[in-house]
Amino acid sequence: MTTSSYKKLLNQLKAKPAKMSRFNKYNKPKERAFGAETKHCRICGNTHAHVNKYGIHLCRKCFREIAPKIGFKKFS
Repeated sequence: MTTSSYKKLLNQLKAKPAKMSRFNKYNKPKERAFGAETKHCRICGNTHAHVNKYGIHLCRKCFREIAPKIGFKKFS
């Protein structure tokens, strides 16, 4: 379950407190301290192909769009 769908589900359960407490008890995603799910792209939120080097925190697709603007050059 992705983060966005989890938040949508919580909005739906606000009207039903008993069901919400049961959902939180058994189904709430864990807060991660390390691993792939803790690192995500600042622009699109993607967790795959994450570029963490130099503290830029972007996925490869967003990095390719922004790279020339932030001073990276493509060598062929």
